[in-house]
Amino acid sequence: MDISTFLAAHRLPDSYRDIAQKWFIPLADEIFEHQSSAKKPFFVGVNGCQGSGKSTLCDFLVYYLTEHKKLNIVSLSVDDFYLDKSSRNALAVKVHPLLATRGVPGTHNVKLAQDTFDRLRGYGTVSVPRFSKATDNPFPVVEWPVINSPPDVVLVEGWCWGVKPQSRQQLEIPVNTLEQEEDPLGTWRNYVNKQLADSYQTLFEQMAFWVMLKAPSFDQVYHWRREQEHKLAEKVGSNQSGVMTDLEIKRFIQHYQRLTEHSLATLPASCNYVFHLDSSRQITHVDKAV
Repeated sequence: MDISTFLAAHRLPDSYRDIAQKWFIPLADEIFEHQSSAKKPFFVGVNGCQGSGKSTLCDFLVYYLTEHKKLNIVSLSVDDFYLDKSSRNALAVKVHPLLATRGVPGTHNVKLAQDTFDRLRGYGTVSVPRFSKATDNPFPVVEWPVINSPPDVVLVEGWCWGVKPQSRQQLEIPVNTLEQEEDPLGTWRNYVNKQLADSYQTLFEQMAFWVMLKAPSFDQVYHWRREQEHKLAEKVGSNQSGVMTDLEIKRFIQHYQRLTEHSLATLPASCNYVFHLDSSRQITHVDKAV
């Protein structure tokens, strides 16, 4: 199967052709089979830590299912539902300073996400939210892409997508320096966990099929996230306010550590496909639900 146009558009090496053929085309074919007998749209959740390749996988699924299966596909990221900077700053004042940083549950516009899901189930046109990490704010609404609804498949990807909340006991001990020094009373992590336990689970329950790109451990996140940030700097310029230095990345990813490690330990059991990655992001094997 010729995927040359996809490789060129995403500046991917030719070796990705073999990866797609071996791992991702079978996944796409199974999604195609499931959605053909399901009520439209068919929602697919994709989980993976930062830098694991979620966006590229979703881009490939969009390409393959559109070009080779003639389906109408919409791809969303939980990142596109981040609250704007001023709203997060308000949370930082009201609840805890760490909520100024985007990422964890509680820093997303959950109502906008649910409204978007609802509109995608109806008939007409839908404006799909988009967030600019370079400016740390949503793109203006007039710049959001508009699609015809209902699509055949909706892909929703995110680092915490599908993760269950932790127990009170799990929240007691800090997992890193950030929590120990900046959240000694556990106010931030308990707030995040409460948000995850409430409205986020309602969103997750709407997914009919789950895929996970599973890192070997949280240790890889810094290196993978650093690669992402350097690519962003090349694209928009390193002087943009939303582009982080390597030192800032090290602090930033500590916001994600608790739930990423919890996800790696608990989420695979509830996924239809789990692609196991090595430290170089290469897939070593896949577990499929029976």
